[in-house]
Amino acid sequence: MTATIPLAPPLDHAWIAAHIPHGGAMCVLDTVDAWDAARIRCTATSHCDPHNPLRAHGRLASVCGIEYAAQAMAVHGALLGAHEARPRVGYLASVRNVDAFVDRLDTFAQPLVVEAERVSGDARSVLYGFALRCGDRVLLSGRAAVMLDASAAGALRPGAAPAGDANPR
Repeated sequence: MTATIPLAPPLDHAWIAAHIPHGGAMCVLDTVDAWDAARIRCTATSHCDPHNPLRAHGRLASVCGIEYAAQAMAVHGALLGAHEARPRVGYLASVRNVDAFVDRLDTFAQPLVVEAERVSGDARSVLYGFALRCGDRVLLSGRAAVMLDASAAGALRPGAAPAGDANPR
């Protein structure tokens, strides 16, 4: 993958946290390793952190990988919109065809590779395919629809969370 604008990988955790609406421990990605207009590949080690805010009962369920993917999509949007004066806000509208091939993410010692590919989209919504891997093993995959600037258009239903935001306002 090659960058379409002069933000060459790798981009670190500080860059990611500054460009998506996730701070502190809720920013789960470590680096952007590659990206282009259609795809992004990130790395994460936060699944190994016993203080990961997505853990419940001391475990990190595989479905939490959706949050990792949503953050990768948010980073991809930030990279694509880096030339815009105002960043666009995206809201996760739906996830479909999610296949979890493992029960937990926290049992893997190696970094997670988080990949997202923009399948289609326009000025109002984007469809991504995503996968989380550890080494050659796929842990989770699926598709996600993201509505862009939904709150500005009044289309966001009460209680919905921004894409990549596990804590609705």
